[in-house]
Amino acid sequence: MANTTNFGWETPDDTDLVKDGAAAMRTLGNSIDASFVDLKGGTTGQVLAKNSNTDLDFIWSSIDPLTILDAKGDLISATAADTPARLAVGTNGQVLTADSTASTGLKWATPAGGKVLQVVSGTYSTATTTTSSTYVDTGLSLSITPSATTSKVLIFTTQPTFVNKSGTNLGGKFQLVRGSTAILVHERSLLMVATNALNYVGSVVTMAYLDSPSTTSSTTYKTQFAQVDSASVTTQAEGSTSTIILMEIGA
Repeated sequence: MANTTNFGWETPDDTDLVKDGAAAMRTLGNSIDASFVDLKGGTTGQVLAKNSNTDLDFIWSSIDPLTILDAKGDLISATAADTPARLAVGTNGQVLTADSTASTGLKWATPAGGKVLQVVSGTYSTATTTTSSTYVDTGLSLSITPSATTSKVLIFTTQPTFVNKSGTNLGGKFQLVRGSTAILVHERSLLMVATNALNYVGSVVTMAYLDSPSTTSSTTYKTQFAQVDSASVTTQAEGSTSTIILMEIGA
């Protein structure tokens, strides 16, 4: 008895008698019938899908996973075994999070607090001098746009600074400003007491502050400085470079 190449179904031999050939054809028909039994049934709207790696092992499915996607960013998840479901996209800045209480076991959520969401940095190297006791801009400035109103902004600044004066005392002071609001003030960033006729002091002024701007609009941070005791204060002197770093921290 000969067999088919792919599925091994029995077929009549060329020398079979009519009676034997009819029996062989029934055997062949029963084999085909058994192999394709999974194709029976199904209801309107169902689709045929593979049930395993076994040849001709199919299953009728009530949901075509591709048809449940109806918006940009949709994901295919599942509510149970062999039960696909649509997970709609979250909002900007959210991350996909496992959650056993959600129907699909997944949800979009705002990142947990303490995570760095973005970092921007800037430099300024133009020498700037003041002899005023009132705060003026040093030229160091940078903007950041927070992704959430609950985010905080961590600010770091470094500024090489030089102070000089003819007399006994000399000094300078710095402050950190958000927009037009001072958020951190160093009233005596640099101070020297001496008896020489001409006095000099140089240092790197650093500031660090964790701010809560409570906005998603572009926010500018800058430094300002002023003289103390009639000194002359210069920052970014002799080609030196000041730096500012802004880090958005998730709430």
